[in-house]
Amino acid sequence: MSFTKLYLATGKEHSLKRFHPWVFSGAIKKLEGPEPEEGDTVEVYSSKREFLGMGHWAPGSIAVRIFSFEQVEPDYAFWRSKVQQAYDYRSRLGLAENPHTDVYRLIYAEGDGVPGLIVDVYKDTAVVQTHSVGMYGVREYVARALREIYGNRLRAVYDKSAESLPPKAPVQAENGYLFGDSSGGVVVKENENQFFVDWESGQKTGFFIDQRENRDLLARYAKGKSVLNTFCYTGGFSVYALNAGASLVHSVDVSKKAIEITEKNAQLSQAPERHEAYAVDTFEFLKGKEEQYEVIILDPPAFAKSQKVRHNAVMGYKRLNAEAMKKIKPGGILFTFSCSQVVDKYLFNNTVMAAAIEAGRSIKIMHHLSQPADHPISIFHPEGEYLKGLVLFVE
Repeated sequence: MSFTKLYLATGKEHSLKRFHPWVFSGAIKKLEGPEPEEGDTVEVYSSKREFLGMGHWAPGSIAVRIFSFEQVEPDYAFWRSKVQQAYDYRSRLGLAENPHTDVYRLIYAEGDGVPGLIVDVYKDTAVVQTHSVGMYGVREYVARALREIYGNRLRAVYDKSAESLPPKAPVQAENGYLFGDSSGGVVVKENENQFFVDWESGQKTGFFIDQRENRDLLARYAKGKSVLNTFCYTGGFSVYALNAGASLVHSVDVSKKAIEITEKNAQLSQAPERHEAYAVDTFEFLKGKEEQYEVIILDPPAFAKSQKVRHNAVMGYKRLNAEAMKKIKPGGILFTFSCSQVVDKYLFNNTVMAAAIEAGRSIKIMHHLSQPADHPISIFHPEGEYLKGLVLFVE
């Protein structure tokens, strides 16, 4: 099979030679072959006609996302090998067949060499989410590979790409099962903590898997403490705190649907009677709460998804952290996070420092937090690091 060849301008090949998987539109000098359509596979060459990689074509700033730095035939065998490599890595992490944890991320886009593809495993169901037309086009290959690799351990594969594809993508994506059926959700285990997950109606693929290790850390500090979990979504931190012996846990989220699932998850915990949930804006909830909580979790959604609104996001993070610092009890512990990719960890740390100055509290950094190993960051693609967090001791 022949593919359209894409030639870069002189000097624009250096990032690809360092195995960074993005080709920006401004780096392209000319095309050789048919004009590619969104999602088509193209080959990328330097101005000296050196082969650099193969990837999926898309309009916009990032014109090509590389899925192979070698010349390959992107057939079923190729994509199956990608899924197998990802599975083998999760096996090395102790996640693929773990009796204590049956929810994990199997494929994390560029971190696993497959830009535009996310696959999360919830017990016996795999949820596929594609973020590019190119990966959407191979989703059936992915589902077939999952069936072969997992065998009878896999009950269903659900495609949830309708929300994640580019808004103007030339495909009519509809969410649905590529294999089997597990409608109605499932109860999963994460470090023995139980959660109900509904991938069909939940955000993202249904659960925020990336906080697994940070939730486990929270459990070390929650026993006997009053805990406030803001932007709680389905109550991940809340359940860990309850099972760790927190004296009380309050969960807050502006979404009534999220609060309903949080309350359901609290019922799965060892101490549901110590839990209360509130469907209200976090800033509104914090008003008038004077030094009531000993542990506070701030895990807001991405305040910025582009550089254009980064400044506003930083101001939002500063305001949120300052408010929590003012309201936490002396000797309290604050878990604070940002999942905005355009706000790097240095900017986030400086923003939290500015919040501490405004709050007038003495702060010690106890832990620097990030995403777990099943959300791997390729050393060639530092942009894959999106989750950052701090655990702070507030005097």
